[in-house]
Amino acid sequence: MALSATLPIQDSAANLFQASSSDVDEHCAGLGRWRLSYDQISAGAFQGSFTQLSLPRVEVFREITSQQVRQYGQLGAGSFGIGLPWHGDGEINCNGASATGANVIACIDAEVDMCTPKAFELRGVVTSAALIEELASRLDIELPRAVWHQMRVIEMAEAPVARLRAHLAAIQETITTAPERFGNPAARQALEDALLVEIMDMLPTARPSDPGRSATARKRTVDRARELMYGSGDRALSLLEVCKAVGASPRKLGYCFQEVLGTSPMHYWRAMRLNRVRRDLKRAGAGETSVYDVAVQHGFWHFSQFSLDYKRHFSELPSETLRRARLAA
Repeated sequence: MALSATLPIQDSAANLFQASSSDVDEHCAGLGRWRLSYDQISAGAFQGSFTQLSLPRVEVFREITSQQVRQYGQLGAGSFGIGLPWHGDGEINCNGASATGANVIACIDAEVDMCTPKAFELRGVVTSAALIEELASRLDIELPRAVWHQMRVIEMAEAPVARLRAHLAAIQETITTAPERFGNPAARQALEDALLVEIMDMLPTARPSDPGRSATARKRTVDRARELMYGSGDRALSLLEVCKAVGASPRKLGYCFQEVLGTSPMHYWRAMRLNRVRRDLKRAGAGETSVYDVAVQHGFWHFSQFSLDYKRHFSELPSETLRRARLAA
């Protein structure tokens, strides 16, 4: 049975927030002002943690997720974010391009849409795009517009990226060993200045990773298929209907999904619907909703197989999810 989220730890003096959870939705709800949604793609018990240090104008974060997850939404209107992959059992996919630990993920006033691997850790910095533009104007730095308004995998000069990575490692070490140091306003301001210096040194060297025409076409096919999967209303579309609508054979669609998301259309389609069932069960509360009714609504006609798939994916039976929701109502 999945455990409930642990209580967050927040130190108002140091503006430090730390939380962990064994539920992907509860993990997502603990991301502060970020307006993101997560779907758990791989099967197994979920464990996640999120740490955020708030400086005067900058937020420093560290996120760990145990399962493959699709993340989508916004960091906030007008936000600037840079993320450095730290660990992971595979590649990250952002907007059709794959990223490894040597790359940087940039989201500058743009929608977030990425698929992360198992055992993934991401560390980075979030601030306002207006602040970055203001600093660039004052310092006479020309910012690369090619990385604006779209989440991108980007390449940058190695030296400033290495320095930013060292700063993020030192911050996490201090959070672990001596978090009270961040209660000093002068220390927090000095840290913010150091981070902004490295970011302003990195940005002029930024160049987007080019996934190529074929990769771009595969991304369009996957995006269209996902729109159909998500936007099918009360009736769940079959994969055959999705293939017909996007004009791709099951084999071609499978290749596109594997390249873009690192999983098969069938696995993604089933995982997406299982996530929907779980959210509906958690919202059921004290109503008369039955597990069977919710499962059928999302296209699961074979109830015993559905229960097995659900338990494999979330490490608990759907009846346990519903029971916990009713107890909490």
